[in-house]
Amino acid sequence: MLQKSLSRISWKSLIQPWQEIDWLLLLLPVGLTLFGGITIRSTQLHLGATVWWQHWVTGIVGLIAALLIARCRYENLMQWRWIIYGITNLTLLIVIFIGTTANGAQSWVTIGTFNLQPSEFAKVGVIITLAAVLHEHGASSVGMVIKTLAITALPWMLILLQPDLGTSLVFGAITLGMLYWANANPGWLILLVSPIVSAILFGIFLPGWLAWVALMMLVAWRSLPWQITGSFAAAVVNLTAGGLGSFVWQNILKAYQRDRLTLFLDPDKDPLGGGYHLIQSRIAIGAGQLMGRGLNQGTQTQLNFIPEQHTDFIFSAIGEEFGFVGCLLVLLVFWLICLRLVIIAQNAKDNFGSLLAVGVLSMIIFQMLINIGMTIGLAPITGIPLPWLSYGRSALLTNFLALGIVESVSNYRHRLKF
Repeated sequence: MLQKSLSRISWKSLIQPWQEIDWLLLLLPVGLTLFGGITIRSTQLHLGATVWWQHWVTGIVGLIAALLIARCRYENLMQWRWIIYGITNLTLLIVIFIGTTANGAQSWVTIGTFNLQPSEFAKVGVIITLAAVLHEHGASSVGMVIKTLAITALPWMLILLQPDLGTSLVFGAITLGMLYWANANPGWLILLVSPIVSAILFGIFLPGWLAWVALMMLVAWRSLPWQITGSFAAAVVNLTAGGLGSFVWQNILKAYQRDRLTLFLDPDKDPLGGGYHLIQSRIAIGAGQLMGRGLNQGTQTQLNFIPEQHTDFIFSAIGEEFGFVGCLLVLLVFWLICLRLVIIAQNAKDNFGSLLAVGVLSMIIFQMLINIGMTIGLAPITGIPLPWLSYGRSALLTNFLALGIVESVSNYRHRLKF
């Protein structure tokens, strides 16, 4: 009896530092990582590559880091926010000067045999900084929204210079999600996105673009504190965005960049060039039907019809070898992860913790939607990895670090004493 009591006490004291963490939120990404390694191995059987076990090793390192972060008080990050922000921008600046180029982007720094991608870790740095700033003042004033955008602008521009369009879009999603949670007026968020819509509509449907400009003037009139000035500014910004978007499209973007942004609408226009990835991806997912062809049995996957399938197009391998059921289960797991993140955000003891959880939620949702969307032809091919499933050591570590921070929010939600 005494021995049983002692073992019970010992086990209880062992897990005591993590007694309040969300175990489901921890186990679901671990499951995705294990499944990701199995699928990565399948995509590379014909090459004899071994990156699948590197995916698992990186996952183990990330899990240990997440557990260590979870037992530390997340509130301590507040006093380090500007140091974290400074280091984030410094590493992005270093990449521009000494970075390694791959796939048209200079986004990596080579350290031994490890290619470090600072733009991935920068996501967590920006989430921490924005959460600290918005925790203090919220986003209910135009001034705070502008301050938030200014904070995001520097790392966003440094990433765009690499150039890495996909990762820069993730920063936009994180910022909008955190502003919304910090009580920014929804009309302001629409106005922030409106120049992008104007730039697209100008070249596609001119009457629609004019109607959009008028609508944005109305939104500005209803939501901004200075109605006349705000409406005029909204009109000028959207009119300028339309013309500027056309200029950038014709004179700045290269042909292959334009193709990546538009060919998802009709990949058959260039079936052997820019549309090849998407056509083969859709064939693979469709071939899986209900139950899939079986692990290591997918013809598109095993015969290497889809380039970069172990990274950006991992979902097409899942679709072919595990079918509709496998895809549905993956989506269900992501839904549960997002649900747990929302619950932690709602139950956090302060705004800082809540905003940290929402920042991570915005990052995960956007990456998941864009990655899966581009494999089935609903989004442009932007090189955004699927969290915990795609091969990419920096991305996988970043996701686990973000998970550790959110688990810290959960772990200390009831512990008010220092």
